[in-house]
Amino acid sequence: MSVEITSSNPVVKAIISGTAPAPACLAAARGMLPLPQVDLLEALVFLAKSSESEIATNANKTLDNQDTGAIIGLLESVEVAPTILAHFAAKQGLSERLYEVVLANPKTPDSAVLQFSRQTQNGTLLELVALNQQRLIRTPAIIDAILANSFRTVEADRRAGETKREFFEKERGAQQIANELRAQGKDAAAEFVEKAEFAGTLDQSDSLSIEDAILIAEYIEVPDSEIDDSWLSLEYIEEFYEESPEEREAIVNKIIGDIRVEEDDEITGERISAISRILKMGMKDRVKLAMKGDREARNILIRDPNRVVAQRRYSKIRKLPNRKWKKLRQCEPCRMMFYAK
Repeated sequence: MSVEITSSNPVVKAIISGTAPAPACLAAARGMLPLPQVDLLEALVFLAKSSESEIATNANKTLDNQDTGAIIGLLESVEVAPTILAHFAAKQGLSERLYEVVLANPKTPDSAVLQFSRQTQNGTLLELVALNQQRLIRTPAIIDAILANSFRTVEADRRAGETKREFFEKERGAQQIANELRAQGKDAAAEFVEKAEFAGTLDQSDSLSIEDAILIAEYIEVPDSEIDDSWLSLEYIEEFYEESPEEREAIVNKIIGDIRVEEDDEITGERISAISRILKMGMKDRVKLAMKGDREARNILIRDPNRVVAQRRYSKIRKLPNRKWKKLRQCEPCRMMFYAK
């Protein structure tokens, strides 16, 4: 396997390419060759992994004896070999300042930062890793490593979590769910997910998770082309408001109680979960689900205390010519069913 060589020094090139004689390699491993320090470090890092135990042992010993203060300046340089940076990122027990320099250097390989994020017990250094959003976006596994590290600080957790939500879960969530649904021929469900208000808040606190959105999409039967939801932004706008978690919990309990009384049967845990999941949605999304959803969704939402949500269960409104809607609006029972306040 070819190894990247940063140094232009012919001796270092010979050592790393494998053309240098064994005595020269051993001399380099002992730090006895008259090389500039940055070149010597590159050779030592390579020799520390040698299959020749004597060479590897001496190279590691020489690396351990390096003056930390002297090499920090080298590690700050953009000219330093990535292999050197990776070596010090992986080494345990070094100074915090040295790790800071290594983690801040853009030439440090992402794979080295990933390994560091998995094994470090220093929460402050994890914060430094989490600050480099560009690296996190380039290598999302680093985000997962930070979030899985029990030594992470609150700040490291917050920054890594925000990057994950902003650049991966939102895009991957709503749009990927919609794409997968279309691939399965479920266009109506895809439309619902794309246009839902929850699409931009998936996996945030007090909102739907990606798994919740997938399960709710399974209820959708009716495509947008068969309903008229233009009224949502018009005459009933005052009926919509943001419910508190306590209010939503109360609605869940009410619906569960109503079903138990009306159906005279014990409600299953799966159905309770479905009710809770649906009630995580805002009112507009629940109205759309009442209009586009299957029988089970409508059976739940007819018990929603918000009248607009409950009444949409009856309609599953199909688009009608204006003249027919005019007649409907003139019919008092129809007005009570479709437009009652």
